[in-house]
Amino acid sequence: MFSRLKEDIASIMARDPAARSSWEVLTCYPGLHAIVMHRWASGCWQHGFKWLGRFISHVARGLTGIEIHPGATIGRRVFIDHGFGVVIGETADVGDDCTIYQGVTLGGTSLSKGAKRHPTLGRGVIIGAGAKVLGSFTVGEGAKVGSNAVVVKEVPAGATAVGNPARIIEKDTAAGQDATAKMFAAYGLTPNGDDPLSKALHGLIDNASSQELQLVKIIEALKAAGIACETVAELDKFNPEKLNKLVE
Repeated sequence: MFSRLKEDIASIMARDPAARSSWEVLTCYPGLHAIVMHRWASGCWQHGFKWLGRFISHVARGLTGIEIHPGATIGRRVFIDHGFGVVIGETADVGDDCTIYQGVTLGGTSLSKGAKRHPTLGRGVIIGAGAKVLGSFTVGEGAKVGSNAVVVKEVPAGATAVGNPARIIEKDTAAGQDATAKMFAAYGLTPNGDDPLSKALHGLIDNASSQELQLVKIIEALKAAGIACETVAELDKFNPEKLNKLVE
């Protein structure tokens, strides 16, 4: 038990720049307290003491603001940062080295008792603040879920999901790359924050700008050749730079 606690504290110290000492982590981090109390609750649950497991979970919820069902499976070195408002359902499975921020829900979408209803997080997954991961699918190893995303389908290993409903915005499949060795992405943010919808809009704007320029050249060539072109009412000048800024 003490070796696991020491491991948890070392993991938090490595991932949270605000952590100044092991004593501070031990006494002031509700995420750590919730994990420790979940181990007690889970032990009771697995040995048939269901009510006691739920009661310990209930007490932990009141003390930490973090609700973890005693039936949930929590791996090693899981860090619940800040943690207030986190809800982890009964059949959720959180892998080793995962990071979960405040306001996250690992929820179920089925009412079938005894069935797998909640998500499975692979090793090294980061779930940003306010994100909702809903359903009995897998978020692959090393994946990231951006803050306030709503994920309702599987996220591939190494991918990043953002938006509502969540969209996959990048995938890192470098062979042999350890999930814990990747650059830590606080709150599930990507290095450049690119969104596929934003990229598509930028592409359309740039394409429209290119076509407008080409049309101007064609009209000038026709006029130079003595071919008259019907004129239409002039519209506001197309400004691609202004439009690109609007969709950033």
